Amino acid sequence: MSFPPWTVPHGKRDQMLNSSSFNEFLILPFVDTRELQLLHFSLFLGIYLAALLGNGLIITATACDHHLHTPMYFFLLNLSLLDLGSISVTLPKCMANSLWDTRAISYSGCAAQVFFFVFFMSAEYSLLTVMAYDRFVAICRPLHYGTLMDSRACVKMAAAAWASGFLYAVLHTANTFSIPLCQGNVVDQFFCEIPQILKLSCSDSYLREVAVIVVGLCLGFGCFMFIVVSYVQILTAVLRIPSEQGRHKAFSMCLPHLAVVSLFVSTGTFAYLKPPSLSSPALDLVVSVLYSVVPPAVNPLIYSMRNKQLKEALRKVISWQRKFQMT
Repeated sequence: MSFPPWTVPHGKRDQMLNSSSFNEFLILPFVDTRELQLLHFSLFLGIYLAALLGNGLIITATACDHHLHTPMYFFLLNLSLLDLGSISVTLPKCMANSLWDTRAISYSGCAAQVFFFVFFMSAEYSLLTVMAYDRFVAICRPLHYGTLMDSRACVKMAAAAWASGFLYAVLHTANTFSIPLCQGNVVDQFFCEIPQILKLSCSDSYLREVAVIVVGLCLGFGCFMFIVVSYVQILTAVLRIPSEQGRHKAFSMCLPHLAVVSLFVSTGTFAYLKPPSLSSPALDLVVSVLYSVVPPAVNPLIYSMRNKQLKEALRKVISWQRKFQMT
């Protein structure tokens, strides 16, 4: 991660302001010319609408079709809710700034972005860990699946994922916005991202937030290792399945999940741990889009394309909608 420098000129130290004295922050625009700003608005609007439509259809299909009232689809419904939340935290404000040719975001708006973004993202990562456990039990312990993954256990695991995200977001937000800032109020990112806010600090108080990030990364690494071990055992069990159709079904359920986790973890970790020598506005923007915008937009596509039950439920939802419009 790129951290603020220790050495600050005395003139700036004298002008040090607490972050609460700022009325607003200035976030980084993607482009400068008006034509490209409108193009950026149109592109992100399309991505946002696709994410809303895809995740909304999954939520509706899972809630309405009783055949999908199983642990796997219950967790998928929660994942879609988190995806809708995370992409709604960043894109609408970014699109509004491009449309109205402004860079400003209020202090409270920036704090809200940090809180909700960390909340949804950390809860999603916890939920992806739970989904790996669900697939492990389904494939490696099928006889015990009904016992280990009953409705009460599923609700508790989903609630734990949401609660962990909330607590982590409270801790991050409180630490980040209690840090004195003296390097201006320009955030070099298209939303209020914690590493970019830390760059504005010239006080050692930012080390508290660094400690929180390190603890979070250690916990995240533990979850990642759990996911990897689960999938190693899953793939080992799948290779023992005599039926080619059975192997194909197992791979089709697990490989998309593994792809989502890999993209989410690799880009998010790079965004927070990249060395200062690799930091640049263009690279930071690309990486942030990859871990904050791409997963919520492509998750519905990944989970629905290779899932016959979900595709059938989506067809029913679309047919019901058409009948409703005709009446």
